[in-house]
Amino acid sequence: MKSVLFLCTGNSARSILAECLMNRLGQGRFHAMSAGSLPAGQVNPFALELLDSLEYDTSGLRSKNWNEFAAGGADAANIDFVFTVCDSAAAESCPVWPGEPVTAHWGLPDPAAVTGSDAEKRVAFLNTYKALARRIEAFVNLPMDSLDRLALRRATARIGKS
Repeated sequence: MKSVLFLCTGNSARSILAECLMNRLGQGRFHAMSAGSLPAGQVNPFALELLDSLEYDTSGLRSKNWNEFAAGGADAANIDFVFTVCDSAAAESCPVWPGEPVTAHWGLPDPAAVTGSDAEKRVAFLNTYKALARRIEAFVNLPMDSLDRLALRRATARIGKS
């Protein structure tokens, strides 16, 4: 099983959605986790509402610091892939990750930053979920066993631009 870490600054919306999607779509081939450089301290209520409506188990979700997964962190493990899903996390100096993970930037607009009615916020979260679902579906369908490290880097970077 390959491990995937999704990073975002607050670890309350995009990275949480990506973690859940990867664990579902990866069907036991991938184990996903998420973290943030400046965790919000709680998962965004609109993210939880959406995930609950799609029958995800949200009981173990929490906003956590990426240091938990960095080399020397309490939950450090060899990580095969690290994807940033927001622009601010991509620009930050990341910790040293155990192993030599393939990294890519899969930036998306922050649905938690949307202002307006609750209905407009729900639409933003659903759109982000759908965009992540397309990318993760493309990722889990890559022929992992036949791609070398460079080809994996190229493929994951292309997915982030889609």
